[in-house]
Amino acid sequence: MSKHLYQSGAVVGGMTMISRIMGFVRDMLFANIFGVNAATDAFFVAFKIPNFLRRLFAEGAFAQAFVPMLADYNHKGSPEALKSFIDKTAGTLALVQIVASLVGIIAAPVLITLFAPGFLWEQGQMELAVQMLQITFPYLLFISLTAFAGGILNAHGKFAVPAVTPVLLNLSMIVAAVWVSPHMAVPIMALAWGVFVAGVMQLLFQIPALLQLGILPKMRLGFNDAGVRRVIGLMTPAIFGVSVVQVNLLVDTLFASFLIPGSISWLYYSDRLVEFPLGIFGVAISTVVLPSLAKTHAADDAAAFSKTLDWGLKLVLLIGLPATLGLALLAEPMLSTLFQYNEFNAEDVRMTGRSLTAFSLGLLAFILIKVLAPGFTARHDTRTPVRFGFYAMAANLALNAILVAPLAHAGPALATTLAAYLNAVLLLRELLKSKAYRPCRQWRIFIIRVALASAVMAGCLYYFIDAGLWIGWTASRRGFGLALAIGLGMLVYALTLLLSGFRLGHVHDDRQPES
Repeated sequence: MSKHLYQSGAVVGGMTMISRIMGFVRDMLFANIFGVNAATDAFFVAFKIPNFLRRLFAEGAFAQAFVPMLADYNHKGSPEALKSFIDKTAGTLALVQIVASLVGIIAAPVLITLFAPGFLWEQGQMELAVQMLQITFPYLLFISLTAFAGGILNAHGKFAVPAVTPVLLNLSMIVAAVWVSPHMAVPIMALAWGVFVAGVMQLLFQIPALLQLGILPKMRLGFNDAGVRRVIGLMTPAIFGVSVVQVNLLVDTLFASFLIPGSISWLYYSDRLVEFPLGIFGVAISTVVLPSLAKTHAADDAAAFSKTLDWGLKLVLLIGLPATLGLALLAEPMLSTLFQYNEFNAEDVRMTGRSLTAFSLGLLAFILIKVLAPGFTARHDTRTPVRFGFYAMAANLALNAILVAPLAHAGPALATTLAAYLNAVLLLRELLKSKAYRPCRQWRIFIIRVALASAVMAGCLYYFIDAGLWIGWTASRRGFGLALAIGLGMLVYALTLLLSGFRLGHVHDDRQPES
């Protein structure tokens, strides 16, 4: 099992890394060409709303409900029943998203008012955001069907195509920023059209892989189908349970819309840097773990289910803890190296650095949630994550209200971090309480080794890095310095782990849990 998980995780992680690197190139161009201003705030809101709904429905709740049902059909049903289930789910999903897209286009002014009420005091910014949202909203339809196709491919062990698909979004937006925007009356409108085109491209990209497997869906309505209704039943509560972090990030945008211009953009660039390790490691582990958990649950193999969770959690700690500390310590050097050119100035680096430090401290919790939530949804339990999700959202809302005044745009970022840790702790505690997860032995020594290595790495970075110097350096010197700092951190972390007696085989512990 472990070899298959490692191989699948490496495929997803590698493809996701390509996408994230392209995303960095995209965001560097955005910062360089458009800077940080009211217009960029308007676009990031117009893009965030359909992107938020995509993560909420398509990659979040839908995937968590659909993949376990696919596993059940694969394990217990006939090929004909599986094909019928896929066809009816495809048709039903398409109809729902077509209606949702039409409603979103018509209700764009209302949605902007709900998610960025601060724009009401800036009429030009409000109108621009509404126009761009009407262009970007159909992205939800295309990307939902793309996620549906990706769920089918993942369930059949085909991880590469869904993992590399996001590259097309980055390519489309890069083309729009560099070559289309100069020819438009309002240059930033080109980015909205880039999002629309990317949705079409991403959906078409999935079709050859589905044809190769012989499972290209035929659109059929299935509101009365038992399997489809089961997916809808699981999906409805899972909307909140598996997408709490995304809801909290949208709440952050709402509060930031009342702050000075640029606040939403500073939060956006902070979130993008956190999304890099989260996407490579968190999404990769979660994407691989969910089908494995669903299969072991369908086969009534409780021991294998628990060991898969154990593997995922150990990998999260091994990668997530040093990544969290490293990102927090290198916040301003990374921002300066990646974005401090032309329209993105030193003040933008300092302001974004504040929110990035707050966000980065929550990276470990964000990754943990992506591994812990499938421990419930793979067993068709979507209600428990919902309950904990509501607790986390309530905490985030209260903390936003408390922290936004003293910390400005860094307040919402810190609120999201604290709420994520609350959510992760509640999920883990419930899995342990229900005995769905029984930790294998040697966890204590594993934690000590990882914590020690992370502390030594953090100490070295803190001693050698003076973030204030980076802003005045040339681009080449910043790039060399960042590469050197990251390389030093990784080397110190790996050497400390090895000297403490750690070996990679410790991540996959087949010994029985302690009684």
